[in-house]
Amino acid sequence: MGAGKTRIGRRVAKALDVPFLDTDKIIVAEHGPIAGIFESRGEVAFRALEKDAVADALAERAVVSLGGGAVLNPETRAALADKTVVLLTVSADAVAARIKTDKRPLLANGTADWQRIYDERRAIYDELATITFDTSTQPIERIAADIATWAKGRA
Repeated sequence: MGAGKTRIGRRVAKALDVPFLDTDKIIVAEHGPIAGIFESRGEVAFRALEKDAVADALAERAVVSLGGGAVLNPETRAALADKTVVLLTVSADAVAARIKTDKRPLLANGTADWQRIYDERRAIYDELATITFDTSTQPIERIAADIATWAKGRA
């Protein structure tokens, strides 16, 4: 959370001339705000919607941005096993200026929650990652350009 997945993903997709799909935005368009889903239906219901949105998005030839918790689902992890997965990391100091808890139901306590969640998920992120880029200090344009250059070199 707060690593810049959406902003960087859009730029990478443009550089690669493929669509950009953000699974959180897909869920919001179809079911309403994520915070509202968490409040009215709970995290389990949100994760079920997320699993379906991710499966649909991964079936496309596109740059796909997943919510940070999407990888908690074993089916999603299995679907990602044969995909190119770019992990975007960010330091706690850098993320503090980026996160807004009103839009992120899992971050009621700000960076303390972010750090706890990151620590819980880190092994999964690392296991799935094909490559990792840190977004803490470089401009997003440069990070996106580096990812696109790397991806083009794999084609």
